[in-house]
Amino acid sequence: MEVKAIWQGGRAFEAKGASGYPMVMDATANYGGEGKAPTPTEMLLSSLAGCIGIDVTMILKPHLEKIESIEITVDGARREELPTAFTGYTLLFDVKGVIDAKKVIRAIKLGEEKYCAVSASLKAEVTYRLILNGEDVEIQTAEG
Repeated sequence: MEVKAIWQGGRAFEAKGASGYPMVMDATANYGGEGKAPTPTEMLLSSLAGCIGIDVTMILKPHLEKIESIEITVDGARREELPTAFTGYTLLFDVKGVIDAKKVIRAIKLGEEKYCAVSASLKAEVTYRLILNGEDVEIQTAEG
C-alpha cells in the first residue's frame, strides 16, 4: 500500500492513496501552518479510531441492529520534549444499545489483537530514504 503526500505550500500537504480520496494536513499556527486542516497527529489518532471502529462493527455485524451508536475517543499521551511523540493511547468506546458487554469487549479485543492494522502498525519499524534531484542519497539516522 502506498500513500503520496504532495506539498501544497506553507506547512500543508495533500495525501492520496489507492482510494483516490485527498487528505489535507496542515500544521497549527504555532508551527507555521494556517491551521486549515487536521494535523498529521490528529489524523494518526483518527486513523486508529477509524480502523478499530471498522473492525468492531465487522465483528459485531450480527448485532448492529441492536446498537444505536458507537463513539470512539482516542486520547494520545505525548512526550514533553521533541520529538513530542505519542507514548501511549487510550481508546474510550461509548456504545449505546441493547447488547451484552461481553460481545462488545470481545469485538474490541479481537480488533486490537488480530485485525486493526493501524494499531499493529504503531509498533512497526520506520525507515527513511531520500531521492534528491533524481539521485538516491544515503541517510544516516540516530540508529545507524
